[in-house]
Amino acid sequence: MTKKRILITSALPYANGPVHIGHLAGVYVPADIYARYLRLKGEEVLFVGGSDEHGVPITIKAKKEGVTPQDIVDRYHGIIKKGFEEFGISFDIYSRTTSSTHYQTASDFFKTLYDKGEFVQQTSEQYYDEEVKQFLADRYITGECPHCHAEGAYGDQCEKCGTALSPTELINPKSAISGSKPVLKETMHYYLPLDKHESWLREWILENHKEWKSNVYGQCKSWLDMGLLPRAVSRDLDWGIPVPVEGAEGKVLYVWFDAPIGYISNTKELCAKQPEKYGNYEKWWKDEDTRLIHFIGKDNIVFHCIVFPAMLKAEGSFILPENVPANEFLNLEGDKISTSRNWAVWMHEYLQDFPGKQDVLRYVLTANAPETKDNDFTWKDFQMRNNSELVAIYGNFINRTLVLTHKYFDGKVPSVDKLTEYDQLTLKEFADVKVNVERLLDNFRFRDALKEAMNLARIGNKYLADTEPWKLAKTDMARVATILNLSLQISANLAIAFEPFLPFSSTKLRSMLNMSSFDWTDLGKVDLLKDGHQINNAELLFEKIEDEAIEAQINRLVRIKEENEKMNWKPAEVKAMTTFDDFMKMDIRVGQVLECFKVPKADKLLQFKIDDGMGGRTIVSGIAAYYPEPEKLVGTKVCFIANFPPRKLKGVESQGMLLSSESADGTLQLVRPADNVENGCSIG
Repeated sequence: MTKKRILITSALPYANGPVHIGHLAGVYVPADIYARYLRLKGEEVLFVGGSDEHGVPITIKAKKEGVTPQDIVDRYHGIIKKGFEEFGISFDIYSRTTSSTHYQTASDFFKTLYDKGEFVQQTSEQYYDEEVKQFLADRYITGECPHCHAEGAYGDQCEKCGTALSPTELINPKSAISGSKPVLKETMHYYLPLDKHESWLREWILENHKEWKSNVYGQCKSWLDMGLLPRAVSRDLDWGIPVPVEGAEGKVLYVWFDAPIGYISNTKELCAKQPEKYGNYEKWWKDEDTRLIHFIGKDNIVFHCIVFPAMLKAEGSFILPENVPANEFLNLEGDKISTSRNWAVWMHEYLQDFPGKQDVLRYVLTANAPETKDNDFTWKDFQMRNNSELVAIYGNFINRTLVLTHKYFDGKVPSVDKLTEYDQLTLKEFADVKVNVERLLDNFRFRDALKEAMNLARIGNKYLADTEPWKLAKTDMARVATILNLSLQISANLAIAFEPFLPFSSTKLRSMLNMSSFDWTDLGKVDLLKDGHQINNAELLFEKIEDEAIEAQINRLVRIKEENEKMNWKPAEVKAMTTFDDFMKMDIRVGQVLECFKVPKADKLLQFKIDDGMGGRTIVSGIAAYYPEPEKLVGTKVCFIANFPPRKLKGVESQGMLLSSESADGTLQLVRPADNVENGCSIG
């Protein structure tokens, strides 16, 4: 029997920074597509989201900025919520985990499990900062990574090499709060014994949910095969929901336990505000006729497929998720997106830089969705997909169809005269669009579903280009009427097919077509616009994106990469030991540049005429890229090795070698002595 309603949740974004395209592609765009699709079908749907506002990274950011954690989450919750609204993510509620409803719900959930004896208490050693009298969460401990030896690795992960760590693995650990060396000290915490739930989880996932995406199923199987261990549900912190039992002073609910309960508390908050529309929250969370679907990224698979279901099962009255269609990661210009390195395209900045182009990014992120493997976003691909697909195919077809209808039929839908064999073939091509798109969306294959919708635009564009009604208008208006009628029907179908994917463009297209009502069941029909129906004036559905706009984005990333390289720069390792005698063999002298110019047909080489105090010499150096105006070097002092054997470079005899230093960004600079040093003086 078909279940009556669908509850959709999307991973709660962490409120210590804005949302970027990796979040959008992995979680929020596919979740929104699915919610819009189901609503269009007339299903009873609830789409729940909210900000995750507890945890250590928020307290670290607050300390750095000299503000309270509440100040941080208030700022970013506002940015994130506004961004989602502007981007068209159609949450029924977007709340937060600092709400009073969430505090009460999470506390009650913990207390229920505690009273049922579902937790165990364990004592372990954790790092403690004696200077500030505080236990340190993993992110409050930094040190040298034992794998790549990068400085500043966190106690849970090295941001440079991506390796998961435990704090005790760090070399020379120190407190991120005081900078002092932490000590190990015993502390007691509450644990959820996942090993107790392993048997039913194994059957529920591995036997009953073989239809889950391979990346989800595979990660779950790997964890289950390794054997589950108890997991702490409390932390020694002062920011979070206090553990609501006696003897737990100074402890809060661990953020991984607290955050997924936010789905429940946000539903409860919405139902309390609009009971007439949504009913009691329990019908969404405790009724077997509800399908629960979690949209997440791959880093959250274990929490949503193993840990959260174990929590729900332990409580005893909640339904379990039916599917968890997690995506992999989206990279940016070939590099992993990183918030700490600012290597990202932020949603709120995109909306400022490309106003009115929400659907372009939605289209590109869906077309490039990392559904089964990591994928890459590039600005050139973004531009190409907009200009070559949205503008040249979809937008071009719509514009020509509407302009020609106004030109030849005063904007009224003309009647079909008779259908040719080519007309019939064209109609047959898009007859199955509804079935195909529906099948793919039902199986969470959003990328392929978008292709099907775009294929409908390709069919329309080709049909109009092949039939050339603008030429037939001189001799056969009846044929023109048939062509434009069919083109308008395809246009109306496109407005429906693209509604889940590109809601802003579909709204605009329906306005141009004067479609007051539409329904998913109408998709594939060839009589959506009746004869004589008046359409409105044509407008451009999409606009070309010029090179300048793309270059600005690429240049921004180049600057960010350069800044990161400077921040992470370390001196090169010292070369193998040499001897004083070997060093003394080099005759390093001071000279003055008399002439400097590029060597013909050698882009990298500069030719120097040097006053070496001994009659002069010519030196050729491969530093042209770093001195685009070589004539400006004339008159400057340089250092050179005078006793290198002469060698020919591009036909020029070079009588020595100039000394240069390499900067953090890889650029070379000539080593320059003081101006008052005489030409020919030795260095050493």
